[in-house]
Amino acid sequence: MALPDLDKAVGHSFGLEIDGVQIKQISEVSGLKMEQDVIELKQNTVDGKYVIKKLPGRPKAGEVTLTRGLTEDNSFEKWVKDAHFGKMTTARKGGAIIVYDYEGAAIKRYKLTNAWPKSLEIGSLKAGDTSVLTEKLVITYEQMEVE
Repeated sequence: MALPDLDKAVGHSFGLEIDGVQIKQISEVSGLKMEQDVIELKQNTVDGKYVIKKLPGRPKAGEVTLTRGLTEDNSFEKWVKDAHFGKMTTARKGGAIIVYDYEGAAIKRYKLTNAWPKSLEIGSLKAGDTSVLTEKLVITYEQMEVE
């Protein structure tokens, strides 16, 4: 369902889906970006003026960082292990970051192609600290499309 005119999406409701499997309890997604190279074409016009035209180049691959509280779910670790040991046929996955509206209906899907985990970082372990332990997974992808 589309949002009514003048309403905006709130960034608190989102999810991650990798190969059709929902990975739950993601608390933060950062780095979603679509980017491409810029080609500069330098030339002279018919009347001798120097001009620079900017043309779209190749799309760039990207990275997205997912953060969640540390739980017994080991889906991140299993995925990282596949990539670490070079099992890229199973490590490369398709997926999407999904943004939901206030009623829970999907309003945007950021589809990731050939995504695989680059790194997994566990939050700081500090004696006496009462903050939630987190794990950050950095995923690299070859292409992102907005659906």
